[in-house]
Amino acid sequence: MKPMLSAISHPFLASGTENVYTLAVRLMRCIISKEAVFTMKLESDLRADFMAAVEAAHRPASQVLRELMRKFIQRQRESREYDKFLGRKVEAGRKSMHSGVGQSNDEVEATLATRRAAVANQG
Repeated sequence: MKPMLSAISHPFLASGTENVYTLAVRLMRCIISKEAVFTMKLESDLRADFMAAVEAAHRPASQVLRELMRKFIQRQRESREYDKFLGRKVEAGRKSMHSGVGQSNDEVEATLATRRAAVANQG
């Protein structure tokens, strides 16, 4: 049974080479379908535990896996961004040392030791 479609105004329809229903179905498939299939090997115990957990949570396994994948991708993205940030900080520190503005580790440690001693004497 074909779904009822109202009049659709879209540039692709101007050619008149396809009927509205076929084009609408193709557009919807592009928008909402999940066309990729992901197959993986895992231990049977892990699969059984996972399936029991998703069943107990009343959620489809595929939905949970997509959520886990998205979280992993986000963590990886954040990790790469932090690595870039840290690289910029290290480079800025190196430039300040080469220009004579920065302090060596020994100088920083000596300054902090003096400050710690002053705070300890106040208490």
